[in-house]
Amino acid sequence: MTTKQPINLLLGWPTPALHPDRSLLNAATAVLADNETAAPALRYGPQLGRETLRQGVASWLTDLYRPTAGDITFDRVGITGSASVNLTNILLRFSDPVYTQRVWMIEPTYFMACPMIEDAGLTGKLRGVPEDEEGLDIKYLRDAISKADAESDLESKPIKNYPKLFRHIIYAVPTFSNPSGKIMSMRRREDLLQVARQHDALIITDDVYDALRWPIEETAALESIGPLPPRIVDIDRALPGHSEWGNSVSNGSFSKIIAPGMRVGWLEATPKFVEQMGKVGASSSGGCIGHFSSSLISQMITNGEFASHIQNVLIPTYRKRYNAMVAAVEKHLVPLGAKVDTGLSYRSNKDAEKVAGGYFLYITFPDGLPPADELATWAKTSQALTIAPGSIFTVRGDEESDRRSQTTFGRGARLSWGWNPEDVIVEGIQRLAVVVQDALDGKVQRHEGGDKAFLSSMSRIDIADAA
Repeated sequence: MTTKQPINLLLGWPTPALHPDRSLLNAATAVLADNETAAPALRYGPQLGRETLRQGVASWLTDLYRPTAGDITFDRVGITGSASVNLTNILLRFSDPVYTQRVWMIEPTYFMACPMIEDAGLTGKLRGVPEDEEGLDIKYLRDAISKADAESDLESKPIKNYPKLFRHIIYAVPTFSNPSGKIMSMRRREDLLQVARQHDALIITDDVYDALRWPIEETAALESIGPLPPRIVDIDRALPGHSEWGNSVSNGSFSKIIAPGMRVGWLEATPKFVEQMGKVGASSSGGCIGHFSSSLISQMITNGEFASHIQNVLIPTYRKRYNAMVAAVEKHLVPLGAKVDTGLSYRSNKDAEKVAGGYFLYITFPDGLPPADELATWAKTSQALTIAPGSIFTVRGDEESDRRSQTTFGRGARLSWGWNPEDVIVEGIQRLAVVVQDALDGKVQRHEGGDKAFLSSMSRIDIADAA
């Protein structure tokens, strides 16, 4: 048994030291000090959230993305109970167990999204779409979704009597993807939207990491990078032919940029789409989830502490951790045959600036090694190191996704720099190098059950930590 201090490179959480405790305390004091502000914050709230926060988020998103279609108005924004709650609510309102044919998920996928989708009655309808260097294999999706439509009963009647239901759902994390860390190219975003329009699909994008970005060059000034990639919801608004419902919704969260305990996020879509989200049963009964927390966030946005926290605390910290992880991987893992695939710039242009960001780096282990879940189990037992093996990022219930993973992303692992300081990250990579060397030397003990054996070795909190 190892006596090493445990290191967790799986955690997709911000370090508690990065929580804006003082700003939240100031915001709570300001809200609660006066009954005129305290009473509205502590009672049931509007179904789509406080209008001041919706306006504040719309203004912040406008500054962040600078969309070519113009400023984002508050009626395009709704406040939610975090990205996870919102994903579930979107599916409850806009999908149907009979009418909706498939849910297409870019693989490797954020695996905790799978049970949320199944909870909406879509069990057995999840299908994987391979990821390529530009973000997804668009030809694969076109062929697969066309085949699904050809084989389905297009006359099937939905169970729900709602104003709008979609035939297909497409789930993606286009920027700094969880788990691969890739950025979807501009042309793939446009192509994906066109596929969605042709096949009555709703693209749900988790845009939760976008604001955390920096130049990939360690010495480059932060100001040297251009604006963020346009979200698919921005492209949907800008391109001719969009409907009143749209074919995309942006799912945002304050969990990664303030604190996950706030349980507050936002959605952006067409005003008609957003209006419908206010009619989800949970919102109709008591109003927006996380109402008091959202009051504090509204204060932080209004007084400028929110933007300052991202720019002056989070980005510099994560940039240092990212650089430490990349340097350690290049020093200790690459010589052993491991690889890192960051994909192309979203512009698909070799001369375009390279950016890094988000929370995750994805590595592929050398050929000939045991499966990644075996390496993860060995890492935990021999090195007190927890990593997220690629096998857990398959699309649940899709045998083809599982089969593809065995020769692609399933041979790798997701590593997070979100939780640990630089020195711990470096030691974690050094320990992982020992694991890889052990595997090369034939020392890794095999376990029956594959990824099930790995998952059974983890506690429930470990699994939730893969957020």
